[in-house]
Amino acid sequence: MTSSNRKVRLRFAPSPTGSLHIGGARTALFNWAYARRHGGRFILRIEDTDRERSTPEHEAAVLEGMRWLGIDWDEGPDVGGDFGPYRQTERFDSYAELAERMVADGTAYRAFDSTEEIQAMRETWMHSGQKPVYQGRDLDPEESARRAESDPFVLRFRVPEGTTRFTDMIRGEVSFDNGEVDDWVMVRSDGTPTYNFVVVCDDTSMEISHVMRGEEHLTNTPKQVLLYEALGLEPPSFGHFPLILGKDKKKLSKRTGDTAVQSYREKGYPPEAVLNFLCLQGWALDDKTEIFSVQDLIGHFDPADVSKGGSIFDPEKFLWLAGEYVRASEVGDLAERCLPYVVAAGLATEADLRERRDWFERAVATEQERIRLYADLPARIAYLFARDGEVVYDPQAEKNARKHADRLDTLKDYLAWLEPHLQAGSPAEEVRARTRDWVGERGLKFPQLFQPLRCALTGAAGGPDLFDVMELLGPQAVRKRLQAAAERLA
Repeated sequence: MTSSNRKVRLRFAPSPTGSLHIGGARTALFNWAYARRHGGRFILRIEDTDRERSTPEHEAAVLEGMRWLGIDWDEGPDVGGDFGPYRQTERFDSYAELAERMVADGTAYRAFDSTEEIQAMRETWMHSGQKPVYQGRDLDPEESARRAESDPFVLRFRVPEGTTRFTDMIRGEVSFDNGEVDDWVMVRSDGTPTYNFVVVCDDTSMEISHVMRGEEHLTNTPKQVLLYEALGLEPPSFGHFPLILGKDKKKLSKRTGDTAVQSYREKGYPPEAVLNFLCLQGWALDDKTEIFSVQDLIGHFDPADVSKGGSIFDPEKFLWLAGEYVRASEVGDLAERCLPYVVAAGLATEADLRERRDWFERAVATEQERIRLYADLPARIAYLFARDGEVVYDPQAEKNARKHADRLDTLKDYLAWLEPHLQAGSPAEEVRARTRDWVGERGLKFPQLFQPLRCALTGAAGGPDLFDVMELLGPQAVRKRLQAAAERLA
């Protein structure tokens, strides 16, 4: 464990080999929340030593995902007045210097085994039933230095005998037999450093006090603890989060749920709902509260409260949670967030929606209780943008309308009665009340009017209040759609 007087400094260190993963986002969120709760610093460091798979596009996707979620960081190179992330590839010189020092003091050594020799060793271990653990094939210093002038080599860490122990903030006491740990490669033959080496170098130079990450890194921890000890340094406190599992209780994959944060953004999930849901993957505010703010997380997050077992990723619950946030939104904010999806669906231009902002907010309000995602809205309000004679009739809506034999006469009579109200711009409340009187006076049942009327105006079998719809459509569109229905429902 770290000493209590160390400054609280945490980091998130993703590899830019793809978009921001759901598991990575949860790791970043919990580290960020812990730093914020304890008045510490949160650092973003890009681990881009995998030169073949790391790309600027993937890095940009990771950064964009974090910004969308509202997870900010406190340090980094200045980029136009903002903090950029640290990158491992920009720190290679410091890694090489430390590696050479370790060779000099004997805590690391040059290993000249060829690929074929390593493969032969593995086959021998496999046939003899031994665990494939590489240890102790280094040369004496003079021979090593001589061969290094001409032969390729890697630098390996010298794992000492004994047991490595540490206290995990989530799992408690953990121990590893050093005899089961490889003399692992610190620097490859091409001179590039490996993960376990650079992560300790960076965490040391950045004075990281707590390292919290996914449990897939648990087997790396003894290697890193041993390296800290070899350098005479105090290791940080470690914590390993459980895996996020699909409903099949296997590691989350695209088969059981989208794994990239970007996918949920594209589908129109509120970022606050994504954060809330991520919090529930292994942690809870209490035993009953499922909807809470990020400030609640910051005020209460303790890694000791994180479950040791894997959390189950439930897409249905995620969608429910998104809907709760949508319904709780202020309509102006909801309209702003839905706007790009309406534009992307080709229903209107951004300029048009902003020019008719009040109208658009009223349209959004009619569907707020029915949508769960921002991307649900375009299909729900597409009828408002249709040409009056080209409203798409849903088969069920048309079936509902056609089962009333007097539908054409009812629509024709209703339009004649409605015309003065359209011309006068009567408010929805007044038209609603007088329509109910009109239906009663003619001895009709409400479905006899409202099912053909809804089909004519919206093409849907259900939806928002029809008198709100009339106000949104305007007198001319209402008139033309009812006239068109007289032909289409004949």
